[in-house]
Formats: sequence, structure tokens, C-alpha cells
Amino acid sequence: MLNFLKKNVALIWAKKHVQKAEEFKRNSEKNQENLLLSLTETAKKTLFGREHDFENIKSVKDFQDRVKVADYEDLKPYIEKVKRGQANILWTETPEYFAKTSGTTSGSKYIPISKEAMPFQIKGAQSALFHYIAKKNNSDFVKGKMIFLQGSPELEEVFGIKTGRLSGIVAHHIPKYLQKNRLPSWETNIIEDWETKVDKIVEETENENMTLISGIPPWLIMYFEKLIQKRGKKIKQIFPNLQLIVTGGVNYEPYRDKMEELLAGKVDIVQTFPASEGFFAFQDDYTKEGLLLLTNHGIFYEFIPLEEYGKPDARRLTLKEVELHKDYALILTTNSGLWAYSIGDVVRFIDKNPYRILVSGRTKHFTSAFGEHVIAFEVEEAMKATLEKYPAQITEFHLAPQVNPSEGLPYHEWFIEFEKEPENLDLFKNELDDQLRKRNNYYDDLISGNILQKLHISSLKKNAFQEYAKSQGKLGGQNKTPRLGNDRKIADLLEIYKL
Repeated sequence: MLNFLKKNVALIWAKKHVQKAEEFKRNSEKNQENLLLSLTETAKKTLFGREHDFENIKSVKDFQDRVKVADYEDLKPYIEKVKRGQANILWTETPEYFAKTSGTTSGSKYIPISKEAMPFQIKGAQSALFHYIAKKNNSDFVKGKMIFLQGSPELEEVFGIKTGRLSGIVAHHIPKYLQKNRLPSWETNIIEDWETKVDKIVEETENENMTLISGIPPWLIMYFEKLIQKRGKKIKQIFPNLQLIVTGGVNYEPYRDKMEELLAGKVDIVQTFPASEGFFAFQDDYTKEGLLLLTNHGIFYEFIPLEEYGKPDARRLTLKEVELHKDYALILTTNSGLWAYSIGDVVRFIDKNPYRILVSGRTKHFTSAFGEHVIAFEVEEAMKATLEKYPAQITEFHLAPQVNPSEGLPYHEWFIEFEKEPENLDLFKNELDDQLRKRNNYYDDLISGNILQKLHISSLKKNAFQEYAKSQGKLGGQNKTPRLGNDRKIADLLEIYKL
């Protein structure tokens, strides 16, 4: 009886929520401009606001004239003041949390999350679930157990500000109506070593009625493989009532075939786009690709055409100025005090009514040693098309330039961990090269002009990418190996795993 009530209450809530969400979808452009002016008005007496004349900002152009695009290094002096407990620096108060992330040049990054912003992290995830329930008319998953593969919820304090990984912070805000059915246990969740943690999660969940599982694809795969190894059955045999997988962090499509093979049964997938800086988008239409951009969640968005990114005269476009099927560097202004902040993600609009995006890459993750500027979306789409023609199963891959080969012209080297190799690797390789040439004119010119030779594939041993991540102290959580390198830093470390 209780489960019946929970199901029906969830359906009622979900349908009301989706109905209400139609307003922000219709008014995204106006809402965005109003939001920016509200943020600058709120922060006009902060140190950052005074230094950038927020008092006189009356339009988006006023803001863009006064506030330059910034990365973490640019905002770090302000964040260091905040870390020392100073208020009224970037935002009106000290943050409620710092989300601690790993950086490349800055060491650890401390991303502020204000008390105004934290609820939107939760609402973003709730909205994704409510849209799923309403659109699919399915709330069966509320009856069973739910697991969230995440970082440790143990938090440290930096001058009184609670600090930890975003997923660990979010664990403290999961609604009470979900807490009772949530796994794993606190004791398991705080285990830092990822392999030990996943083993314990397997132990705690293998005999439970799991109905919802959430996590980023590489670590879902690791969890599923350990379950299958222990039980000798596929996931839908172990969890026959598994309804839904919620995933984010990376593009799901390159992992779809592998996930389907492990699941061996129908499970709905909802893709999301969360980050320490905010919850940006989620899948609201399950018949096609694309994530609904959340334009009413305390974040003002700007978009720099990728080919202009990093140039002093780069255009900063608003929603009403973007074009479909073009790549843009994503720039954020948030209600946590990040101002014109370059998060490093690249997005592509596939719909404007409402605004839907694909995450097409990272501004720092590309291959352009020869001027080709190949991005993640292109290599992932090339791989997807190749797999359709020459079936194989891919666990993971990394692309790097080989500028100084021992003989012949330079080339792109693809390090691929195959779960199942194609019947003919040479045909597969040629098709992959052709598919990438179709998607990147510069690469095509380099091949046809005999500047580069066709790509090479280096097959890697099983679990190569897991072992690599472990060797770098980046196994688990939200860590993922970049699929593209503009040098051979990762490639050289993958050499030892070649078959």
C-alpha cells in the first residue's frame, strides 16, 4: 500500500513540475537578461562588484564591457580571500561550501557554492527525475533501492567553510523521501580507495531490489563488471526491477554499446550535465539526443564561438544570438560569485525551442598538433559511425598526435581498449579515418595533402585505462581520462599497456 501511494504521489508531483517548467522554456532569453541584472545588483557592493562598477551595469553589454572572461587563475586571488573567511568578496556572504576539484595548472580548485546556489544543484537532479516520470508515466523506481556512485561525503573545513567533492556535498542534501531507499551505506561511501569501495558496494547491493543507479559511465561499467564477475549473470538478471540509470560527467553515447551488453535488458537512460559550478542541463526528450538547458537556475550563460576562444576580440554571444550545430565555449556567471567564468566545456545547440545542447568537448581537450583542431564530438561521432559499419566493443580510447615517428609521415595514434575487436582491424582503421575526415575538413586536407598519413590504432590490454587512472591517483569518483591530447603526456604513459 505504501509503495502504491509513493508511486502515485510521485506521478502527481512530476506532472505538476513539468507543467510549471513550460514557463521557463518559453521565456529563456528574457529570463537570462533579467537574471544577469539581478546578480550584478545583488553583488554590487562586493569587492568584485566595486572593482568592476556593477553599480552602473544596466544591460548585458554593460556587463561584458566591464567584466572580462576569466578562468580559475584569474579569480584565484579573490577565492583565496574567501578561503581565509572574508565575506563580501565575490558574493555577498562566504560560501556555504567549497567544491574541491583537481586542476591542471592551479593544483586543487576551490569552487564556491553559495546558500542560494546549493538548492539548484538538487532541483536540477529532481527536475530530471520528474521529467522522466511525467514523460514516461513511470514512477516504479521509487519502490526499490537506489544507488549513487559518488565521492566520499566526508567534508573538511576551510576557515569554517565545508569543503569536499561535489558528489559528496550533494549526498548531504538528498531529500528525506529518498534517503530510506538509498545505498550504499555511509561507512562504504566514505571509503577513499575506489576499488575497495566498489567491492563493498557490490557486497551491499548484489541481493537488493535495485531500481535506480546513478554515476558516470566508466565507473558504472566497473561496478557492473564486478557484479557480473561475482554473480555470473548479467545486470538485468541480478536486478530484474532495474528501471533507470541516471548518468552525467561525460557523453554517454560512446559507452552505450558496452552498457547495453552488460545490462542485457531494457533500462531507461537519463543523461545530465552537472558540475561543481552548477547543474546546467538534463535530457527531457528520450526520443532524440540533446539536453534541456536550465536557464532559470541561477546561472547566466554566454557562448564564445570555439574558433574565437582565447582571442582578445572573441564575441560573447547570448542565447538569442547562438546558431544551431556550432561549437561554443561555455561561459558562466553564477549566484555563487563566478563572473564570466570559463568552465572549459564546449557545447553545441541542436534545438532552440526549447534550448537543447550537446556537450561536444573541452576547450583544453583537443588534438591540433598540425592545425586540425579535432574536438571530442568529432572523434566520438566518427567512432560511433565506424562501429555501426564494423561492429566491435570499445571500453575506452585516447587520441594523441605522433609528430616524430620513427619512419614515414606524422599521424594520429588512437589508443583503444577493445572489449571485442572488429573482425578486420585494418578495415576498421580505414573507416575510422574516413569518418573523421568527413567531420573535420582540416584533418581531411592534411591527409589528402600528404602532410599526415592515415591514423594508427594501438590496441591496449584489458583494464588498461583503469590501471592508468589508478597509477595517476585518479581512479573513481568524477575522474575521467581525456579522450584527446594535444601532446603525448598521456599517450606515453599508455605505451606500457599495448598488446
